[in-house]
Order: sequence, then C-alpha cells, then structure tokens
Amino acid sequence: MTRISGKGLLLLSGGFDSPVAGHLMKQQGLEIDAIHFSLEPVTDDAAEKKCMELARIIGLRKVYVAKVGDAFTKIAANCSHRFYFVLSKRMMVRVAEAVARRDGYSFLVTGENLGQVSSQTLQNLTVIDNAARIPVLRPLLGFDKEEIISAAKELGTYETSKGPEICDALGPDRPSTAATLSEVLQEESNLDGEKLITEVIGGMKTRAVVPPGGTVGGKEAGA
Repeated sequence: MTRISGKGLLLLSGGFDSPVAGHLMKQQGLEIDAIHFSLEPVTDDAAEKKCMELARIIGLRKVYVAKVGDAFTKIAANCSHRFYFVLSKRMMVRVAEAVARRDGYSFLVTGENLGQVSSQTLQNLTVIDNAARIPVLRPLLGFDKEEIISAAKELGTYETSKGPEICDALGPDRPSTAATLSEVLQEESNLDGEKLITEVIGGMKTRAVVPPGGTVGGKEAGA
C-alpha cells in the first residue's frame, strides 16, 4: 500500500462513509484530524455527538465543530433549491480549507463516492472541487454502498453510524445531479459567501477526542 505523508483534515459526518474514508487514509500514513459541520441551530447536537464517538473509534485526536445551520438556511432561502447540496458542500470545502491552511493540513479528505446520489455525481464533484485550492482526497470514490457498509462493520463504526442522519434537513426533494460551474457561480452571487465563511469560522470550537478507556484534560477549547 502506498504511504502518504502529511496531515489531512477529514470532513466527518455521522454517516457510514466519512469514518471509513478517514480510517483508510490513516492506514496510508496521513495524520488525520476532523471537521464536523453541525446544522445547529436548525437541528440539535445529536450529529455532533455521533461524530465524536466515531472519531474516538477511528483514533482521531481532535474535531473542529463548525455550526452551519444559519449559513445553510441562507443558501436554501436565497439560491435555487436544486443546487443546495452543491452549494453547501462548496461552502464546507471553503471553511475546511481555511482551517487547513491556518493549522497546517495539506489535504482535505471526504467520504464521497460515485455510488451515491444528489451532489455525488462526477459532474457535481468537479464543480465542488473548483472551490478548493488544496487537494481533496476521496478514497471511497469507486466503492459501492455494500463495500462501505462491510468496511464500517469491520472497523466498528457501523452501529454508531446507522442511526438517522439529518444532514439533508434543508435539502431539496429533487437535487441537481449535473450542475454546471456557471450555474453555481451565478447562485453564489446571491450570497455574501466570505461573510458567511468568516462567521462560521468565528463560531467554531475545537473538541479533543477522549481515547478508549482514557480521559483528556480540558476536553473542549475554543478554536
């Protein structure tokens, strides 16, 4: 297996895919921390709690928690709803990249794969990647869902991940599967993107992960 040196920032949700992706990149030599995008105050902090448990299982040290509920609500209200997933993921990439550049991460890591729907089509992923200026690694890109579920069971994340996911709470019933960059840039012109990103980063917190059977002094600190 090819070894990769450096630090990667994993975009960690409470689902099956991203913990498996983070684990695979750790196996290949990357030092991995995570960033979780919480839909608070649109939802509660249940997804954050799931992510902290998943981070513990796969052996991460810390998780940045970014509350994006208000920012994503503005995307849903001010932009064509069918582009919501692409627009929100582009914002997540921008926030994650800002943290990565600030704190010395060379890569972003996601659990996206082409077996999924909505934003996870090849064309949409290309548009999402346009928002990034550092490499985005997708180790699960060619996996199907059964392969990911099997890996999650082997890794020990399946039981935590199988609960309900609420990341689609603001999403459309029929998302665009073939967004063009020009369409997405036009929709982004309806937002003050830099202000939203600055607000999200300003409200971010950094949480230390408690290792199995252990404790961490000062579990939570401001970013």
